[in-house]
Amino acid sequence: MPSRRTDPLTAEVVELIGDVVARYHQEYEQAAASHQLTGAQARVLGLLAGEATPMRRIAQKLKCEPSNITGIVDRLEGRGLVERRPDPADRRVKLAAATDEGRQTADRLRESLDFAREPLAALSEDERTVLRDLLRRMLG
Repeated sequence: MPSRRTDPLTAEVVELIGDVVARYHQEYEQAAASHQLTGAQARVLGLLAGEATPMRRIAQKLKCEPSNITGIVDRLEGRGLVERRPDPADRRVKLAAATDEGRQTADRLRESLDFAREPLAALSEDERTVLRDLLRRMLG
């Protein structure tokens, strides 16, 4: 069976994407720590700042076990950043939702992430649009 070799341009693009992801994660972890959050707690809080969500759906979005989400939500709830409430559509289901303080913390955390803003600011609006569209195509 013949081996499939990656052409040099594709290999470079893959490496650059990896560098972008690594830098984003590094800055995200630092920003989370500045708010006394772990990266996982910050990601959950960011999701919940948008809308109240069942724990199972949070686990699916973050691709982890629901039991992990339970522990994260417990810790966020203990800090007053998240609350649990019944789902109005199905009272057996509990939704996790950001409190006002949780939404404010998520906003401050998002605002403190300079990594994406700084390099993207060097691109024109047309270039950012092309990049967005290419990334959307890559992700299907």
